[in-house]
Amino acid sequence: MRGTLRLGDHCLKIGSGATPRGGKEAYLTDGPYSLIRSQNVLNDRFSIGGLAFISQEQADQLSNVEVQPNDVLLNITGDSVARVCQVDPVVLPARVNQHVAIIRPQPEVIDPRFLRYFMVSPEMQAHMLGLAASGATRNALTKGMIEKFEIPAVPLPEQRAIAATLGALDDKIELNRKMNATLEAMARALFRDWFVDFGPTRAKMEARAPYLYPDLWALFPDRLDDEGKPEEWAFEPLLDQAEWVNGAAYKNMHFSDDPDALPVIKIAELKNGVTGATQRTATDLGARYLIDDGELLFSWSGNPDTSIDTFLWTGGKAWLNQHIFAVRPNGKRSKPYLHALLKFLKPEFAELARNKQTTGLGHVTKADMQRMMVCAASPEVHNAFDRLIEPIFNQALGLQTETRTLAQTRDLLLPRLMSGELRVADLASFDQEAVA
Repeated sequence: MRGTLRLGDHCLKIGSGATPRGGKEAYLTDGPYSLIRSQNVLNDRFSIGGLAFISQEQADQLSNVEVQPNDVLLNITGDSVARVCQVDPVVLPARVNQHVAIIRPQPEVIDPRFLRYFMVSPEMQAHMLGLAASGATRNALTKGMIEKFEIPAVPLPEQRAIAATLGALDDKIELNRKMNATLEAMARALFRDWFVDFGPTRAKMEARAPYLYPDLWALFPDRLDDEGKPEEWAFEPLLDQAEWVNGAAYKNMHFSDDPDALPVIKIAELKNGVTGATQRTATDLGARYLIDDGELLFSWSGNPDTSIDTFLWTGGKAWLNQHIFAVRPNGKRSKPYLHALLKFLKPEFAELARNKQTTGLGHVTKADMQRMMVCAASPEVHNAFDRLIEPIFNQALGLQTETRTLAQTRDLLLPRLMSGELRVADLASFDQEAVA
């Protein structure tokens, strides 16, 4: 059994920041300093999405919460309490607001990356969530609570070896994430050129050289009609392009710990995957709400910038909760086309939801999608697009599936390495089934 170290006795800093004077209205779209908020701190990574920026003067007022390389960041209030990561060095110089605590361990005693992995372990996450829920009002972790955290007393070389082992899995996960982003960008670019900018048709009109293979080039009209689209193409409602199945209204009475219970997928699971906090149910509210790997999901409600998005589900069998559409082909368009279409429309969805925002939330409805028009080409053009886009789609799906396996392996190893049940040296002959 490992001994422990009291975190507060071995840290150079534990502390949170504040919102700069002027609040959100005083944030800059770009600036000399990043302001790290709770939305940037995820358990699996630091997220640059929604990063705020502040001026030199504002940063000076928060000089006591300067973020340094390798700092561990912990969300200490609200629904995201207990989420923890390390700062991404690309956002430095930076400060934190009042919802995020900086934990800077003494490097000769506690390796920062080891600390971060310990704090995302299931046992520590459960401990922090329990502490945070004990307050009289909103979920919160105090500086005093953090100082009392007990960290395994592992020799520094072993800490670094554990962190390196888990980090190698996370590095591969991050590489897959970046590759997926590249694949999505390729799909969006092709979609935009063919169905939004009408690039081949415009090139023909301007007598430019073909940039597609001859058999593809011949499929495109050589002029635009009075509506500004290629001749004989049509504008159709987005709603008509697929079947949009809203998830079921699962309630507290449906949730259970039954061994056969499946996870209920809400927006949090789309962002973070299935976790220990995910509710489960054995209640069948209809087969149409059952999802499995490869399902295309669109979250239509929530924060316009961080929640309204399209996802490829690779989390196995699960039940779909309300506020998420399962987007299923209705015979008109393929799944790869629908994925490219919805990813391309993400900024438009965000703006639409932002204009209907209440208490920080917005939504996109079927009525909105009935009004949103997309350009439908000839069947031959759509078939050609599908032939080009399907390998990209399948590669993205494969990468996500591999990422899920890597994450499961990491989550399997993490608590056992932390407890000493497994040693890094044992992993040379590690067999996942043997330790499952």
